Amino acid sequence: MLKLKETVIVEGKYDQIRLANLLDAHILPTDGFGIFTNKEKRALIRRLAEKNGIILVTDSDRAGFRIRHYITGFVNSKYIKQVYIPDILGKESRKTEPSKEGKLGVEGIEDQVLLECFRRAGIEPRQEEPSKEGRPITKADLVAWGLSGGAYSRQRRLMLQQSLSLPARLSANALLSVLNSLYDYDQLRSLLPLEWN
Repeated sequence: MLKLKETVIVEGKYDQIRLANLLDAHILPTDGFGIFTNKEKRALIRRLAEKNGIILVTDSDRAGFRIRHYITGFVNSKYIKQVYIPDILGKESRKTEPSKEGKLGVEGIEDQVLLECFRRAGIEPRQEEPSKEGRPITKADLVAWGLSGGAYSRQRRLMLQQSLSLPARLSANALLSVLNSLYDYDQLRSLLPLEWN
């Protein structure tokens, strides 16, 4: 498994699921062309890029390149690594017909080909170094702070997401991943209302 510090940006949830089998990284889908109208997600991508950098992995079709170019238009290029997948004709197993251009998307590419695409982009596994960062935020922390598993958890998550300028449509699991990409436990705890601690 390729362990990455950067956030990996993909087009959709099936690409996210596919890469989660190969990467130990935060993987964020753009929801396809939804990125064009979702200001919150664009702001989140900018923040993630400035914090640890992003890796763009889109399909090799016209739509994938349109999304890729759009993101490179609002994120400074010094924070972006580009991973390009090859043009391979075929059809993903979950689909009844091939895509409009007949090319496999990220979700349909074989493991070794995907990993080679990352290597060609100069992305190698990061070496384990003694962590200078604080401890990560866990699901148990979310429960303890009333952000998961409680009667008012959803409302609390929405309050937190609003106060941190994060998209409102994050599940508890997605929120946990985003929070760990932006903060450590102590940093986040200091931002919570006192009554939550």
